[in-house]
Amino acid sequence: MGYYLADSIYPKWSTLVQTIHKPTSSKNNVFATQQEACRKDVERAFGVLQSHFAIVQGSTRFWQKEVLHDIMTTCIILHNMIIEDDRDLEAPIGVTREVSLIDVELTTDEDSQFQQLFARYKHTKDKEAHFNLRIALVDHLWEIYSNA
Repeated sequence: MGYYLADSIYPKWSTLVQTIHKPTSSKNNVFATQQEACRKDVERAFGVLQSHFAIVQGSTRFWQKEVLHDIMTTCIILHNMIIEDDRDLEAPIGVTREVSLIDVELTTDEDSQFQQLFARYKHTKDKEAHFNLRIALVDHLWEIYSNA
């Protein structure tokens, strides 16, 4: 399951893993600083995207994961293109390529789609899943970085 690193102001949902501010064990102490640094980097990057692209600011509950991935990837690419363009104003634009069209399937079964959305929303707000995910994340990071 995917998750976001967050600080303590956010609710205890399964998609939000809060950083460990006051670690009680050496295992938690190792990752507290790394988590804070990562969270700040992600917040800063997301803030830049929100300031440039209005689509990133809106609600995303009704969108599919693949569509959100494509939107965020597009915004990141566009942002990088803007940065590159600002750096080198004399650079010629000479490379182009064809892009294939994507078929979009529209769903007509709105009741089923709403039930899926509701089930995902209910799972997202599960506090027990939040705590289990947090423990699993700390254990996973401990396995990776305990020898470092």
